[in-house]
Amino acid sequence: MDKKLETAKVLIEALPYIQRFSNATIVVKYGGNAMAGGRLEREFALDIILMKYVGLNPVVVHGGGPQIGDMLKKLSIESEFVDGMRVTDRQTMDVVEMVLVGQVNKQIVTLINQNGGQAVGLSGKDGKLITARKMKYMKERGGDQPPEIIDIGMVGEIMSIDTRILHSLIENRFIPVIAPVGGGSEGETYNINADTVSGHIAASLNADKLILLTDTEGVLDKNKNLMSTIRVDDVKGLIKNGTIKGGMLPKINCCVEALKGGVGKAHILDGRREHAILLEIFTKGGIGTEIVI
Repeated sequence: MDKKLETAKVLIEALPYIQRFSNATIVVKYGGNAMAGGRLEREFALDIILMKYVGLNPVVVHGGGPQIGDMLKKLSIESEFVDGMRVTDRQTMDVVEMVLVGQVNKQIVTLINQNGGQAVGLSGKDGKLITARKMKYMKERGGDQPPEIIDIGMVGEIMSIDTRILHSLIENRFIPVIAPVGGGSEGETYNINADTVSGHIAASLNADKLILLTDTEGVLDKNKNLMSTIRVDDVKGLIKNGTIKGGMLPKINCCVEALKGGVGKAHILDGRREHAILLEIFTKGGIGTEIVI
């Protein structure tokens, strides 16, 4: 009986948040150790399904870096990185598209559908969802020297988002699951950072929330304590004093751009934690770092 009462209390605690976010669009970037297989993958699928059943509109954008790396190794294709970005020649791009669209995307869709949800997988090329162009990457060399222009291959930057296909899926009660590749004006395919894609999608949909699942509990201060809330106006100072650095930089910048684009609130959560999304959305204190205007 005690356990049943505890369950009832949890549901009552969640009720105000279910009411508040009824029909809200929530874009979730899914990657990192949360995609490592086993129990966490199924729990992620159940979280997304529950969100849909209680009236939210989840949209999933996924990564797949480790899976791409594994496949490249099997094919004896060397991986090269520049400042964390995979150099993507045409041969590598074929593998990236095969893994992201043909493998990872289908696995997520299947897992959601097997557990009672209705998901549809698509890439950024479907319905002209993501139009991209080749990224011109310039690496600073310091001093008075001009930046070095580095060719990182078929890595793209987003030019535009056409959300018509997403609106159609959402209106028909489907859960979109998006692989982060985009199409160029000449039909070429580009590899695009999944965080970047999720931020642009969230802004284009005027999403209420953008949630990035990562491999840390959130943004930590210099004493390694979790920062529960960060305001956009404070981000530059936190970068300057070294609090935000390394792999957290692109995630924070993604959140800031999304907020400036009209997203209500952004969150960085530990994807290794059970039911991280539900704990952040449906409990008073949340569990990660929220970024707000």
